[in-house]
Amino acid sequence: MAEDVIVEGQSYRKRNPVGVWVLAGLLGVFTLLIYPLVWYYRINDEARRYLHDDSIRPGVSVLAIVPGFLLIVPPFVSIYHTGQRIQRMEERAGVVKTIEPVLGLVLAFLYSLYIWYYQSHLNGLWDRAAGRGGQLPPAPGPPAIPPPPPGQPGG
Repeated sequence: MAEDVIVEGQSYRKRNPVGVWVLAGLLGVFTLLIYPLVWYYRINDEARRYLHDDSIRPGVSVLAIVPGFLLIVPPFVSIYHTGQRIQRMEERAGVVKTIEPVLGLVLAFLYSLYIWYYQSHLNGLWDRAAGRGGQLPPAPGPPAIPPPPPGQPGG
């Protein structure tokens, strides 16, 4: 089942990775690939909103998959770029072990297992971001200067 989490006032969805992968495979056939394309659009939209990056265009990502598959290369470029976006999202949230976009690309050739891999990493990201109340770490600033010891001038 899916669960919505709120991070920085925005709603993001945690989905069951195996469920998404199975639905994309099974329902994808019955829905003429609508479900996997909707999932792909939504995760790219979540990346756009979370990263505050208007250069991410979820519709273009979907177009790279369909009809981009006719040219063979665009879907794989899009899958790799989506992995890079998830990696940027994880770095922003302070996740130590981030996704490997190349592994996602390789998994795209193995029964579309990149779907499971990407959703698993997104769920971990949402857990981490929501676990700190949706607050991201503060931006690094100048180092704090410690106060002088008691009895010293200026203290």
